[in-house]
Amino acid sequence: MPHIPYGARLAEVTAARGRLCVGIDPHPSMLDAWGLERTVAGLESCARGMVEALGATVAVFKPQSALFEEYGSAGIAVLERTLADIRAAGALSLLDVKRGDIGSTMAGYARAYLLDDAPLAADAITLSPYLGYGSLQPAIDLAIANGRGVYVLARTSNPEGDHVQLAAGADGRPVAQQIVDAATATNVAAGASGAGGIPGPVGLVVGATRVDTGIDLDAFNGSILAPGIGAQGGKLDDLPTIFGTSLGNVLPTTSRGVMGQGPDADELRQAARLNVMTMG
Repeated sequence: MPHIPYGARLAEVTAARGRLCVGIDPHPSMLDAWGLERTVAGLESCARGMVEALGATVAVFKPQSALFEEYGSAGIAVLERTLADIRAAGALSLLDVKRGDIGSTMAGYARAYLLDDAPLAADAITLSPYLGYGSLQPAIDLAIANGRGVYVLARTSNPEGDHVQLAAGADGRPVAQQIVDAATATNVAAGASGAGGIPGPVGLVVGATRVDTGIDLDAFNGSILAPGIGAQGGKLDDLPTIFGTSLGNVLPTTSRGVMGQGPDADELRQAARLNVMTMG
């Protein structure tokens, strides 16, 4: 049976639930704040508690893989169960793994996350293009074949990225703009229409902490993950200025802004509702 494209599934769930993406970032300090031990059991209570509280109302969850991986195989098992919970709740999972490699290794990463029967199967993953955008092709191809998506780092929220992302290439375009343009072309080849239509399979990561991104997103035809809302200083009110005509494809992302209200489920739901309401 053909897979429903990621962009179509994303459009459907965000139309029903709003465009908020909630990060599941079980930092040790967050476990402390929830009154949980810094153990696998505490990790599981926090991560799966987020989905239990918000799974019926939030469109997209973004688990941070590193914060599960630090617990070893037991932490990875918790991540598997968390991803299964997200699927069961009818939300989409965007696994933040930031993988980037070449050839058969990139293909291995892709199989780990983008196949239907993979234990860590997610609806989408984050990728780093800084070994060259073309190095991501195995993951892009597998994502398209399986109705999944990828989000490519373009203008990240950390200031350390500026000297790489804004460096000019031979044609004068910043590296980040080259990534935007390459992703746009990939989406066109996959059948995506222009900005404002159903998003293509390749999305971008553009930090919401940057009022001036230094790149042109007007023609981009995919989903845009905008991390940094809340604790990192990004503001929902700034999103129209940052993204302009691309605003309709933006997934504003907050983690601590919602997670910090836990572990009480009602408080978590209220925090998520407030973010959705503020987005309009």
